[in-house]
Amino acid sequence: MARPALLRPRLAADALSRDPRFGPWVERIGAVRVPRRDDPPFAYLTRAICYQQLAGAAAATIHGRVVDALEGEVRPETVLEASESDLRGAGLSAAKLAAIRDLATKVSVGDVRLDDLDRLPDDEVVERLTLVRGIGVWTAQMFLIFRLRRADVWPTGDLGVRQGYARIHGLEDPPTARELEPLGERLRPWRSAAAWYCYRALEIDSP
Repeated sequence: MARPALLRPRLAADALSRDPRFGPWVERIGAVRVPRRDDPPFAYLTRAICYQQLAGAAAATIHGRVVDALEGEVRPETVLEASESDLRGAGLSAAKLAAIRDLATKVSVGDVRLDDLDRLPDDEVVERLTLVRGIGVWTAQMFLIFRLRRADVWPTGDLGVRQGYARIHGLEDPPTARELEPLGERLRPWRSAAAWYCYRALEIDSP
């Protein structure tokens, strides 16, 4: 099986620069800058759960306390060995604690493998990760883009992507997730980069 295509920032920027709508934004923003993260998949997903629906600073504080509670070893066995009171004391909500414990349990018993995700197609990664309580399609897609650096992920359920797409295209209202899905077809095979530009378009003045 061929390995899935990875994001290549310069090629992606060059391709999108030729799009009549994305082009001016690519010129203004520059090349795609997705920081490399080499956290083990379990640690990365634990962090992702901590960050769900929270502002960056608050999420970072809670995640840091969780890491401290696990003595710096964010692994399935340390999560399962840790007391509920210690993890709740780190700031985890009941739902997030349940999600992290479910992830740890499913990985420990082999129901969810994480060691071969880099070799699986995008849809199989999403299918597998969403077996875990608290990990939905959006979280799985963020894992694909920012941890596995996949080239062609189109997170239509992300409000930021929809709002950024509307700004880039001069739309009064952002498209719905269903409307955005086919609009991304012309952006293949660099839809991950297109999503990244949609995020950045919300942070700067129009070109």
